[in-house]
Parts: sequence; C-alpha cells; structure tokens
Amino acid sequence: MNFPERFSNLPEYAFPRLRALLDHHQPGGDVVHMTIGEPKHDFPPWVTDVIMENAAGFQGYPPNEGSPELRGAIAGWINRRYGVAMDADVNVMALNGTREGLYNAAMALCPELKNGQQPIILCPNPFYQVYMVASISVGAQPYFVSATAATGHLPDYAGLPEDVLNRTAVAYICSPANPQGAVASRDYWAELIQLAEKYDFRIFADECYSEIYRDTAPVGALTVAQELGADPERVVLFNSLSKRSNLAGLRSGLIAGGPETIKRVKLLRSYAGTPLPAPLQAAAAKVWADEAHVAENRALYQEKYAVADQVFAGVQGYMPPEAGFFLWLPVENGEETALKLWQQTGVRVLPGAYLSQGDPGQNPGEQFIRVAMVAPKTEMQRGLITLRDCIYS
Repeated sequence: MNFPERFSNLPEYAFPRLRALLDHHQPGGDVVHMTIGEPKHDFPPWVTDVIMENAAGFQGYPPNEGSPELRGAIAGWINRRYGVAMDADVNVMALNGTREGLYNAAMALCPELKNGQQPIILCPNPFYQVYMVASISVGAQPYFVSATAATGHLPDYAGLPEDVLNRTAVAYICSPANPQGAVASRDYWAELIQLAEKYDFRIFADECYSEIYRDTAPVGALTVAQELGADPERVVLFNSLSKRSNLAGLRSGLIAGGPETIKRVKLLRSYAGTPLPAPLQAAAAKVWADEAHVAENRALYQEKYAVADQVFAGVQGYMPPEAGFFLWLPVENGEETALKLWQQTGVRVLPGAYLSQGDPGQNPGEQFIRVAMVAPKTEMQRGLITLRDCIYS
C-alpha cells in the first residue's frame, strides 16, 4: 500500500508529543493543567436556551455558508469592532471553527505557481500548526520566519530577501500572537499590507485572541487595510467564539474578505465543508451580537495578568503578555523543564519547541515553555507560584 510522501516528515502534533514525554512518569504533586488553550470561564448561560429553542433544526441540513442571521451578526460584529462595513452575503462566511478556515483558505486561494515558481507561504515561527499543514497540502513551500524578542515577537516579513517575496502567495500572521501575546501595531499592519500590495500576496490575519487584552483593543488588519485603500482581496480575516466567548465546543468561526475571496472559499466549502448544525448557528448569532459577556470575560483575564505579573516580578526575561492568555516563559530547555515540572510538582506545561520549527540550537521555541492561564484564578495562581519556585528559585 502506497501513502503520500508530502506528510511523511510531519512531526507528531504537540499534544501527543507532550503525552509521550510526560505520561509514563508520575506527577510530583496535585496536577495543574496549563497546556491547552481551552477556556474555562463560563460562557453566557442563555446559550443553551437558544439551542433548545431551535432544537428542531437538528432535523435538517444547515446552511453551508451560515444562516442569514449568523452572517448578519458576524458582519455587524466586524463593523462594530473594526469599523469596516461588510456585506453579509458577499464578504463573510461562517466556519466550523477557524482551523477549518485557515486550512481551506489556502486550498481555495493559493495559486499553483507564483511568478512561474513553486509558491511560498510565510509562517511565523512559533506558529499554529495548521499553517504548515495547509502549506504542504497545496504544494507550497512553508517558509518559517522567526518571531523572537529581536523582532518584537512578530515575524519580520519585510526583512525577507526579494527572491522569497517574489514567490510568496500567502502570509499567515497571528495577532495577538500565540504563544507570545504580542500585538501587531497599526504601523506593523501597514508595513505588511504595503509589502503584500508590492509583491502581490494575500495576508491571512488570524485574530482569534483579539478580544482578550490588558487595556487597549488590538487594531485589526481589516481596519488598516481600509485606511490604506488596499485591494479588498488583500486581507482575509479569521476569528471565532472559542476565546472571545469561552465557546470552544460551539465551533463558531468566521472568515471575512473581498467578494472574490469569499466566493472561492464558499465554492470549495460547498464540496468539502461541514457546517454548524442550525441550532448552534442560532446560538452563535446571538453570541456574536452580545458584548456584555465579552467584557466580563476580559476582566477575568485582566485579573490573571495582574497575578502573573506579581508572581514573576523580578524573574529575568519575564514578558508580560500584551494580550491572549498564554505566558511564554524563558527557560534553559523547554522539554527538560516541562519534564522536571511534571515530575517534581505535577504542573503540566508545553515545551515551546513543540510549537516551532528548527534544528536543535536553531529552534526559536527551544528555550521557552508555554503556560495557559485558563484555569480558575486560584488554581492558576497556585500553579504559577509552584512553577516559579521550581524553575526560577
């Protein structure tokens, strides 16, 4: 039996790798899970009521691109949040979570050749793993650009050689960044959009952490693109209810962009997509339209930022995240530290190298661990103090 070679060199996904590293060892204390970015705050209590009220919709096939109500709610949210008017019929589409969209957008929009050569898809490094797999799936070359302290923990795409930029078809960018919590400024977006205009590539703006921040709402790529008068097909936005509303299991995501972009993604999805069930679409429409619960959720994370800042005050290299809910903590070796923490304390974290690419000594995540601040505040505080005392004392 023959199998495709294009996926044969993929590393094991981050969490199976973590289980292989830790699970045959006993935890050294009460287990504190700080690995997966799975929100634990309460979602709005009325969500289940909306689902029950619309339960008859489970009997029928749901609208593939999202119901008119859901698309209208998404377009309304984009207008309120980013100041960009979106036509619900031609500029937005509902997704079954953003991972699906981030993958299928590459399938629908990446050309087979760029300037007569194999296309390049730019990926920040560290990165969300679907960026790499989408690139490989479309026959493009994933090109990893380190996002380190030297570059403000965002990739310096503008500093790439011209031969790379001439082959670039798509650039993935995550802001606020997972895992570092860095936020792309207005100037950063402007430089990237102008670069994309010059070299004719699309920007896939993964802004799933945009509603969790300290003080100031992160500026969005669509906002800056509109200010610059960029090609409306230039920026493709992705977001979801998973982090914003603590509804990771609802699987309500969005893609928004120019009419031709959405037309092509809709066409592909009509063949290969899996839409949200209608009752979940009804609930998602209500959630996208409500901001009160988002402000309450953000306040809880702001309390957690304060706890983390206090716990790690004086720790050399500690970077208070601007946004999101991860800590990106410097260590000598991420794998060794994760194993030590597990064996000595029961605190479970993710080695940074599992989120990035590069040979030993050249992997930008190698000397970091990612810590998710999703547990209840008291449990999270206990985990952070235990972690600090184990590895920084």
